Amino acid sequence: MKGMDLAELDRRHVWHPFTPLDEWLDPAFAPVMIASGRGATLVDAEGREYLDGNSSIWTNLHGHGHPRLTGAIKAQLDRISHSSYLGLAHEPGARLAGELCRRTGFDRVFYSDDGSTAMEAALKMVFQYFRQNGAPERKTFVSLGGGYHGDTVGAMSLGRSEGFHATFGPLLFPGEKTMSPGCYRCPFNRAKAEAEDARIYRRCNWECVGEAERKLEEVGPQMAAFVVEPRVQGAAGMVMHPHGYLERVAPLVRAAGALLIADEVLTGFGRTGTLLACEQEKVSPDLVALAKGLTGGYLPMGATLVREKLVDGFRGPLERTFFHGHSYTGNQLGCAAALANLEIFDEEKTLDAVAARAATLREASRVFWRHAKVGDVRQEGLILAVELVRDRATREPFPAGDRLAHRINEEARGLGLLTRGLGGTLFLLPPYCASDAEIARMIEILDRAIEMVLSKL
Repeated sequence: MKGMDLAELDRRHVWHPFTPLDEWLDPAFAPVMIASGRGATLVDAEGREYLDGNSSIWTNLHGHGHPRLTGAIKAQLDRISHSSYLGLAHEPGARLAGELCRRTGFDRVFYSDDGSTAMEAALKMVFQYFRQNGAPERKTFVSLGGGYHGDTVGAMSLGRSEGFHATFGPLLFPGEKTMSPGCYRCPFNRAKAEAEDARIYRRCNWECVGEAERKLEEVGPQMAAFVVEPRVQGAAGMVMHPHGYLERVAPLVRAAGALLIADEVLTGFGRTGTLLACEQEKVSPDLVALAKGLTGGYLPMGATLVREKLVDGFRGPLERTFFHGHSYTGNQLGCAAALANLEIFDEEKTLDAVAARAATLREASRVFWRHAKVGDVRQEGLILAVELVRDRATREPFPAGDRLAHRINEEARGLGLLTRGLGGTLFLLPPYCASDAEIARMIEILDRAIEMVLSKL
């Protein structure tokens, strides 16, 4: 089938995630049908090339078609692709768990299918742990405003992102929120707007930590866990925390007798510069959820890392068992890809490469400040966000209905860059393999797309 024939077949039968149906089904809209990929480049069915500016929704680390990853999957496929993990075990799963624990300091790994299910497992572990270990009143989870932890019912309840989850409110269990420590729009930041990352010029007294402390005191002995995306809240608009926030809040959580759950689905595996973002905050959570980059972006797989103390709370009679899992838990192909991913980190010194690419991205991104409507340019490792505003001095945002990021992304697509933002904020997350020239080209295209859209306002 040719590209356009495939597009028509898609329109007729596929329901795409996070996609307005009327827009997708509009005959004037030409969807990009991806046919292949190599390195930081994707190729559509018509042979057009695009730079993968969001690492295929924040998953792809080492580029498309990496020989070590494809080779590991093919080799495993020749042995076995999948067998049940219920009462059975296998070499790739055991080796991967050992490697993850060795590299992170955790004790146990519970496998699942993606980030949502990794978070779902974490919340159920915490709930059951307290319920059967003398503290059944601890069932309230506290999270950050704008938090997003996935789209299963439990994960939605942990995050309650209004933009994505408002419709499902009646389905969700109650939880508590504290303010997101995003400096650019923080009501406590007394600094005047500058052409710089707001975290650098902020003027405050860490009121965000005080707000978290008050919330923990308010919830009191009912608190089960504090749930946080370390350093960067992805789907909230790439809201980036001031360095040291989690380092200050974690001891408050401990003092409250609650557990700390770190959602590292986005930030894990080097995206912010270290294997886990928590390392930069000198914090050791009780549970960590991983997915996306776990397999280098090649296969769907999630994992929840857990401390042995929590696991001990499930020993004993049958009724203390953690009755939770999935048909594809511990899938051998996923485990083989994840092991190869970790080997690449060692052999290619991936974290060093991330640091170098991040420096390139930081320098190149200064070009965005030439636009008067750019209010904030913030970066953590290889995560870049550019927030557009009506007025830089007042930080007045564009109305959500303007869908400014979407319009700019559409222009960028026509210029050869695929990425995806939210509201008035643009995202750029290059694969770790992207060359300096490719990063420069991504920035150039995004800058041009901004200019094209802003000139029409």
